[in-house]
Amino acid sequence: MSLLWRNHLRISLCPDRLVMGCYHRGLRVGKSKNSVIPVQVLPNAAEWRAAVDNLPEVLAAVKNHDFSLVLADQFVRYALLPFNPALKSAEQWMALARHRLTAVHGPAAAGWDIRLTETAPTGPRLACAVDRELVEEISAKFVAANARLVSVQPFLVAAFNRLRSGILSKIGNGSCWLVIEEHGRLTLAFIQRGTWIAIRSRRSDSRWRETLPEIIARESAFLALSEPCTRVIVCAQGAFDTEQYDAWKAEAVSYRELALAWE
Repeated sequence: MSLLWRNHLRISLCPDRLVMGCYHRGLRVGKSKNSVIPVQVLPNAAEWRAAVDNLPEVLAAVKNHDFSLVLADQFVRYALLPFNPALKSAEQWMALARHRLTAVHGPAAAGWDIRLTETAPTGPRLACAVDRELVEEISAKFVAANARLVSVQPFLVAAFNRLRSGILSKIGNGSCWLVIEEHGRLTLAFIQRGTWIAIRSRRSDSRWRETLPEIIARESAFLALSEPCTRVIVCAQGAFDTEQYDAWKAEAVSYRELALAWE
């Protein structure tokens, strides 16, 4: 079978569930068929363990598909590396990324697999780090199932890639906060005139929708922004009422929709 005609299954890997979107190939990409497999979080185990242990069940049930994975931001540590023209090689950038992550997170960074991506030709590099054991376990599961894994992306990267041709393209030389909700956690990215300025991750509770203005105000103060940014894009797990924020130009998108979006 030609790979151009293989169906595609996109799996969003979360601590408590696997969310799947199946796309049928052919002359045109068909609409996705979505499903969810809840998993039981294992005490005293890595937070990704239960989801990864359930991958073989999915791979055994789906044949003649390509697969892509989206990793919840809870499994990922991020760092922004300012552009430096003195760094000429991938090895030099990688050394800087590992140094930066070690300085922030300590010796644990030695056990992480790090990937770098450009945000712009002369913009900051985004370093994404995940547990090396997670990468090895995912690879082993796909090899054992003889399944073709074509892409692995953190959710923040997948969401940005999807939004930049839509909502983000309307911002132009403006600025925005991108706010991503996951269970018990918010990831906030600040983008100014097309340049990534900061990425912050913080714990949250059920009241985060009410306290979001204060959260963004504190993050803005930390960055010493010369003026407040009132453009906010929220990627929420459930419903999000943008009308409650009169001072913002707020827009909401679905976490699940972005996690499973065809690229």
